[in-house]
Amino acid sequence: MKFEIESIAIIESPFIDLVNMPVQPKGAKDIHATLVFKEKYQEGLKDLDGFSHLYLIYYFHKVKEPALSVVPFNDKSNTPRGVFSTRTPKHPNGLGLSVVKLVKVEGNRVTISGVDILDGTPIIDVKPYIENFDKVEGEVKFGWMNSSEEEVSSKRSDDRFVEN
Repeated sequence: MKFEIESIAIIESPFIDLVNMPVQPKGAKDIHATLVFKEKYQEGLKDLDGFSHLYLIYYFHKVKEPALSVVPFNDKSNTPRGVFSTRTPKHPNGLGLSVVKLVKVEGNRVTISGVDILDGTPIIDVKPYIENFDKVEGEVKFGWMNSSEEEVSSKRSDDRFVEN
């Protein structure tokens, strides 16, 4: 099945180069950015300011070719992994997911922090983080991912997913 999706906003972030960016929001705690919504979606921002965190779903617009096997940034063993077991940008549909902190909503502009997203990235959807819906209880497994929180926070991108 094929379908079209229209972006609802664009992100204005300090990251203009794919190299040396945080690879996860955990490493971008103090980085601020702005979501600039298309005017026709501004009404949908009503009540958003009552939430502390948001899920951002966005399109990796700089990725040209997906890959089913990748070496993720946080894999200490540099082992090729199935793309669906990673958070890399090379997924077949090119969608990204980040949890960010909501700072403020003003008109059609939403200021956020904890941003690991390239400037100009199209935003597909925004959803509030709701702990009663989203918090995972019980045993949580991390597969191959064994980097510490500190290692994840300090990891920066290299050119492995940059395409010319």
